[in-house]
Amino acid sequence: MNDALSIARDLLRCPSVTPADAGALGVVEKILSAAGFEVHRITFGEPGTADIDNLYARIGSTAPHITFGGHTDVVPPGDESAWSHGAFSGDVKDGFLYGRGAVDMKGGIACSVAAVLEHLAAHGGKPREDGNGSISFLITGDEEDISVNGTIKLLQWAATRGEKFDHCVLGEPSNVEQLGDCIKVGRRGSQSGTLYVDGIQGHVAYPQRASNPVPDISRLILALSEEPLDHGSAQFQASHLEFTSVDVGNTASNVIPGQARAKFNIRYNDLHTRESLRDLVEQRLAKTAGNRIRARIVWEPSNSNVFVTKPGAFTELAVAAIEEVTGRRPELSTSGGTSDARFIASYCPVIEFGLVGQTMHQIDERTPVADLEKLTKIYRGILERYFG
Repeated sequence: MNDALSIARDLLRCPSVTPADAGALGVVEKILSAAGFEVHRITFGEPGTADIDNLYARIGSTAPHITFGGHTDVVPPGDESAWSHGAFSGDVKDGFLYGRGAVDMKGGIACSVAAVLEHLAAHGGKPREDGNGSISFLITGDEEDISVNGTIKLLQWAATRGEKFDHCVLGEPSNVEQLGDCIKVGRRGSQSGTLYVDGIQGHVAYPQRASNPVPDISRLILALSEEPLDHGSAQFQASHLEFTSVDVGNTASNVIPGQARAKFNIRYNDLHTRESLRDLVEQRLAKTAGNRIRARIVWEPSNSNVFVTKPGAFTELAVAAIEEVTGRRPELSTSGGTSDARFIASYCPVIEFGLVGQTMHQIDERTPVADLEKLTKIYRGILERYFG
């Protein structure tokens, strides 16, 4: 059966916790191969990381070319005895489909595959009756972890083959409360770092012989986090810097530590680049530290750049398809964390629209079966408008 529910259940029964595939991509490969897609399975890896299996499939050879992105890997289920239905059972109960990945995002993949199959069946096995147009799938098994052997390399591989994408729909669970309330049209950038403040270790009874870094790092934390980085932009909320831990590595109560460190993360908008953001924070640090406090920041590598797909014909096409099925006009949002859309945005305009994300990563992750049916209709509506 190639309806969304059947495909989703087959995917959920594959315990594909990153980096394991557990047969999930094989489910997609079998269906798409039978529908006439040229399917490629590509494994990427690098020293110190697990090898990851990925899938690229395409039908058609001309523009316009729309691709559906997604990932079949899932986060661990946690305490499986706490689930009311098996984490990898794909059980349906009282109108809900249960399983790790039901929402994030095997359900979304199932709906996009089902919608494409329906669309092809209605158009003689082609994206359009005249033979023009292409549909493809970019599916990775490396989204929930470090994301180095997945979409970013799959896109590079496709580019070396001469693949060009015009638009992408990523089936991440974009909706907040109910299906049709939100399309993600952008994501903030993410940059982490560690603030180090050096002092001089010593006995607490003789503070004049030491230099305590704890008061100094406290002043710097306040200085860096209290002053706004900006006040938001046309499509993004204000950037913000949040400290997430403070540590001196000290187990003794009678020793002044020699160093203090604090980890932080910045979620930033399109008023900054990664480089300009780092410069701004470094300048503020230098201003507060002056010549007295010995402080420095060690920045972590980041592949989470800010991006936005500006409103236009493609977003309006998606809005129309969503409104037709749900009766709701979705908000065009840039809130939330990061996703693989940050990689895709370098190749073509991308929007994120999938299921409702309320139970993602939770015990008893689940989605209404009715939402699977509606999302399939929405994707089908996008395809009809795109190729119409």
